[in-house]
Amino acid sequence: MSLKARINDDMKAAMRAREADRLGTIRLLLAAIKQREVDERVELDDSAVTVVIDKMIKQRKDSISQFEQAGRNDLADKEKAEVEVLTAYMPAQLSDAEVAAEVQKAVTESGATGPQDMGKVMGIVKPRLAGRADMTAVSALVKAALTSK
Repeated sequence: MSLKARINDDMKAAMRAREADRLGTIRLLLAAIKQREVDERVELDDSAVTVVIDKMIKQRKDSISQFEQAGRNDLADKEKAEVEVLTAYMPAQLSDAEVAAEVQKAVTESGATGPQDMGKVMGIVKPRLAGRADMTAVSALVKAALTSK
């Protein structure tokens, strides 16, 4: 079953179970997917849907930090609940060791010699790890690996 079909089934289940918060989050996700499909005039596959979900999670995390700084814990809690629902659709996260191994492999493949080659390495690593690792942490690992060369 495709990821999009699973999300649709979960929406129906949330409707039947009268889970209003979960249903709202799933509808937002489906709207974002549909918007991207209309904008690009394509049918999104699982990897593209994962990119949409990842973007929504990042937006929610940014909102959470903003709300907490403003002392709006009620809104931060709502965003945290949405992150939980969205995270369920993401593929399993890789361990730190697996991410580090992928970074080293990409550095070797690209023939990178220093920090100026970070773009080359990230170009190789990003498609492999998208949705399965925090790209900010990956970027830091790449930078550390290249500065030690």
